Amino acid sequence: MVVRRLGRAGGADAAATAVAAAVAAALAGCSPGAADAVPPAAPRAGAVAASGERDGAGGGPLHAVRSAPDLLERAGTSKAGTALEMTTGGTRLTIEGEGVYDFRAGRGRVRILLPEDGDRPRRGITELFTPGALYMKNRGAGVPVDKWVRVDTTTLADGNLVTGGATDPGAAAGLLRAARGVAHVGEARVGGVPVAHYRGTTDIGAAARLAPPRLRGALAAAAKGFTTDTVPFDAYLDEAGRLRKVRHRFSFANGEREVDVVSTTVLYGFGTPVDLCFPPRRDIYAGKIAG
Repeated sequence: MVVRRLGRAGGADAAATAVAAAVAAALAGCSPGAADAVPPAAPRAGAVAASGERDGAGGGPLHAVRSAPDLLERAGTSKAGTALEMTTGGTRLTIEGEGVYDFRAGRGRVRILLPEDGDRPRRGITELFTPGALYMKNRGAGVPVDKWVRVDTTTLADGNLVTGGATDPGAAAGLLRAARGVAHVGEARVGGVPVAHYRGTTDIGAAARLAPPRLRGALAAAAKGFTTDTVPFDAYLDEAGRLRKVRHRFSFANGEREVDVVSTTVLYGFGTPVDLCFPPRRDIYAGKIAG
């Protein structure tokens, strides 16, 4: 799969070589997102968990976690923090990001920071998420700094769950639609907000089938690319049932090595305005990408 390049690269450049180099036609014009109001409070997540796991609409940890993606769509928008930690052969690489996301439109913007590599300072890459595509600026690998790269996420073997250095927040939440074996671990705090902590596994293939059309293609690609569809997760829901933090643990084979990737998404600032302008065709790089 595409992300196998991680095992052959070192330092911050591992993140750049992990990103696929597919280039296609650009979206034209701007697409502003609405700042939607936060929905009325749902039953408190911690209190719901006390009743035990049940599949029905009556509650329980399973219902609370599976409902989280739909509650994010009701919330509309949020700020997002991302972290992708990769470990292989005793080497650990962490890529951090900050941005905004519109869960109704499935679009967002994140600026990721690659880790320091020797004497070279941290390099920032701007990423734009949209259904079926990922746009990257300051991509490196021979791409001019004023040009964008467009990647068709439905062609990526991991559906852009890890390839771009940040998991699309909509996809990160969408994986929870196929949660199973969910348990209420306890109470915690995320960014000072009281949350209920849940733990379980999800199935990528099942999540793809349950996803809205805008997410289905990328998740379906991921279901074919990973060695196993089963992904352990930790999810943290606030009193309104909204997802505040989710951590997924992906594993895949890279030759004889096992590569572990931990992807963490933190959501806050619900209702934040999300105004996105996607690059016109003339700003999309059509040349050769190194590596």
